[in-house]
Amino acid sequence: MEVEVYEFTPKPGVTLSPSEARALLEGRLYTVNLGVDRVERILTEDGMIIVEARGERYRIPVEPLGEVASDRYAWHVEGARIARLAISGSGFKALEPTERGPPTLWIDGIHMHRISGTDPLRDARSKVRAARVGKGDKVLDICTGLGYTSIEALKRGARIVVTVEIDEEVLYLARANPWSKMLASERVTVIHGDAVRVTGLLEPGFDKIIHDPPRFSSRTGDLYSLEFYRSLHDLLKPGGTLFHYTGEPGRGRRVNLPGSVASRLARAGFIVAGYDRASQGVVAYRPRR
Repeated sequence: MEVEVYEFTPKPGVTLSPSEARALLEGRLYTVNLGVDRVERILTEDGMIIVEARGERYRIPVEPLGEVASDRYAWHVEGARIARLAISGSGFKALEPTERGPPTLWIDGIHMHRISGTDPLRDARSKVRAARVGKGDKVLDICTGLGYTSIEALKRGARIVVTVEIDEEVLYLARANPWSKMLASERVTVIHGDAVRVTGLLEPGFDKIIHDPPRFSSRTGDLYSLEFYRSLHDLLKPGGTLFHYTGEPGRGRRVNLPGSVASRLARAGFIVAGYDRASQGVVAYRPRR
């Protein structure tokens, strides 16, 4: 596939969760944009609900709100058009609201963020913290998803973030997600392409790398390969930090993915600090010499 700089622009309009749709139908002052904006006023007019929230006015058709209210996923309203934020293209992908705030990305039956006992933003923060991102850092974020890790890196003072996502459908969902708007920052470069190829095109000099791949499988194996780890090693500055999310697959079944990742990272030239349980990933460094 081609590698390109992706012009990330948030979609205009308003995004609703099922609970927000129910509140609008009941005339309750609640939130819109998946909890980002507090509703200040609701009016009804000619089959439309007019919502005022944080200085914006949204006109939302009443008729389809019943379907939104009974759904599992988020919906987007732009003018007279209302669309479910679920895509059945190369697999099934959807923006799924959570009880704790920001939505998660749902792909083929798997949540792309930890949500049990936490929420997607806290999950991202733990990864950025484990990578020791700090003020002035240049950060490479592999597998953008909804962009939460890149955004948290910005909040911790990163000077530049380069983030890579292979799936344009995922980027479309991120554009409709109000929690992803900071990906449009001038300090962020979003690259649409295969990370294995992209890393071979980037210039070295990153202070921190956050590698957050999908679960290990035959389709994602290249993102866990010794060759790929060597390319990450070469992109890091001496003394730079790599965080590699692994999760805890097969826990209790004698499957040790973090251990095998750590072993390959060491073979690729990294000094492996160990497994960080809070973020569920392996932390490693490029030697200073």
